[in-house]
Amino acid sequence: MVKREEQMRAFGRLLDIMDELREKCPWDKKQTNESLRSNTIEETYELCDALMRDNQEDIKKELGDMLLHIVFYAKIGSEKGAFDIQDVCNALCDKLIFRHPHVFGDVNADTSQQVSQNWEQLKLKEKGGNKTVLEGVPAALPSIIKAQRIQEKARNVGFDWEQREQVWDKVEEELSELREEVENSDQSAMEEEFGDFLFSIINAARLYKINPDNALELTNKKFIQRFNYLEDQTIKKGRSLKDMTLAEMDAIWEEAKGIKN
Repeated sequence: MVKREEQMRAFGRLLDIMDELREKCPWDKKQTNESLRSNTIEETYELCDALMRDNQEDIKKELGDMLLHIVFYAKIGSEKGAFDIQDVCNALCDKLIFRHPHVFGDVNADTSQQVSQNWEQLKLKEKGGNKTVLEGVPAALPSIIKAQRIQEKARNVGFDWEQREQVWDKVEEELSELREEVENSDQSAMEEEFGDFLFSIINAARLYKINPDNALELTNKKFIQRFNYLEDQTIKKGRSLKDMTLAEMDAIWEEAKGIKN
């Protein structure tokens, strides 16, 4: 209990600081939901980066930045007479209790899959909740993450492959259709078919428990490391990348692939 009391004091201290900043700091006084929005997006990506690197110190720092934004929005809400941080916490607690009847009620759910399926059904039933299965997917999500969430929600109501291996036939089908449109040089059709192909690949990733966004970010970082090595080695030789042949660049690229991070 002592630890919880210390945590509550720390949270209360944050609320007191927020009140004082809003009253006395010229910058904080002028902020609105709209002005903070872009900073919130930036902080979210910085937290995601820290999570990908599994850097505990940076995760702690970025979580603090995110918490500041939550408290800030709640403060603005209280000034408008709409809600305050207490309302935010209570609404969240009520939602968590309602969506976890296997913990706070008498529903049985022995696997995470059962919990996910119950979760989606409860969201359709709760007051002010989603009216349709896919309504809860935010329109502003990045496309890869949005596709993943769409597929997960469809799965939770039973719309999925019977066997995960079946997805590869769909991947091959979409790739074939993409190649056909590439040969036809129809730009609009190529874009549509490329989207279908990506969607099927993301579906395969989901079925094999691969996070496609994380996987792509790992590849991005790997490419950056290898390309930086290529550029660094080229500079050391007193040359420019633009003056090198592809074969020469490939040779250095193969060196980079042999370097362990």
